[in-house]
Amino acid sequence: MSTARQHLRDAHRVVVKLGTHVVADDGGAPALDRIGAIVESLARLRSAGREVLLVSSGAVSLGMRVLGLSERPRSLGSRQACAAVGQGHLMGVYTRAFADLGLTAAQVLLSQEDLADRDRALCLRTTLMRLLELGAVPVLNENDSVSVAELVDYRRAQAGTGAAAPVGFGDNDGLSARVAVALDADLLIMLTNVGGLYTTNPRADAAATRIPELAGVDDVALARASGGSSGGTGGMASKLAAARLATSEGTTVLIAGGGEPRVIDRALAGEDVGTLVTVAARRPARLRHIAVGARHRGALVVNEGALAALVGEKASLLPIGVVGVDGTFDQGDVVEIRDGSGRVHGRGLVNYPADACRKLAGRHSDDIDAILGWRGYDALITRDNLVMGAV
Repeated sequence: MSTARQHLRDAHRVVVKLGTHVVADDGGAPALDRIGAIVESLARLRSAGREVLLVSSGAVSLGMRVLGLSERPRSLGSRQACAAVGQGHLMGVYTRAFADLGLTAAQVLLSQEDLADRDRALCLRTTLMRLLELGAVPVLNENDSVSVAELVDYRRAQAGTGAAAPVGFGDNDGLSARVAVALDADLLIMLTNVGGLYTTNPRADAAATRIPELAGVDDVALARASGGSSGGTGGMASKLAAARLATSEGTTVLIAGGGEPRVIDRALAGEDVGTLVTVAARRPARLRHIAVGARHRGALVVNEGALAALVGEKASLLPIGVVGVDGTFDQGDVVEIRDGSGRVHGRGLVNYPADACRKLAGRHSDDIDAILGWRGYDALITRDNLVMGAV
């Protein structure tokens, strides 16, 4: 047993995320035997004194079945209608399953703004912590009936363009990572319909082998994953991006097969199941808020030289390295750092509003006074307010 696996036995606060293909069978009906087995595992964790939160996909799939739809709808309204119908059925399954074991399930539906706004995020944390103190099991899902972010991510996945970018909030992989970080969870377990990350696609290559452990998620690991889930918005690329976010903030991540017998119990006993992604150094709270908590209001597009300086030399972002400005934002807002292809490389607190940034883009810092008539900072984003890498 590896040292990292041994540490799983000490995990106290655990977030478990279930993918659509774990929650629903091929016909879209609730996979009651599978769900029941997982709920029993979570009940055993509660009996052992651990704190457990469940993040569950599947509302759209269950809603499709109830409404008699054979194909996953692409339109926003139809998907939201399916989510509105399916969420009640999904929660009913969990309420009954937990109640049979003497536990209370508590529904919590979230949108992007709930974790992006600091006051709302603190209120959410307070609510979840109180539910845990009362012995309830929070069951979380994105509020798909009012959110459009997941639909956007789904379209990108269908177009094959979503794998390279860091995961957004618009799927439950990203949601589970952000919840785990917000609650300082020790472990995030992401259960899916494959047994972990493999050297190649196991459905296409019989010689593919499972990768037991990763020391963080890099571009090589992301390149091993491709495509999205046919029944959900995620896929292995989405899970790895979420794992990169969570581990960079101090939460260990396990990606494993939700259909494997007692997979949660075995993992927490230190058994070699799934792919374990170990943690990187934990960031200070202020930088965690920039990287994960705050909602970005726009983006600064930088040239290759500026990107190299930000990543390799740990420099501040000067106006001369900026080639484009997206969105409308004010001084002190969080903005993304993107390259010319649109790939996100970091986030930071910007020192100038969007209109001023557009005027300063590509210019020397010495010219700020002449261009704006005033000077705040030499840099558009100073290094101490900048987070590069997993965001």
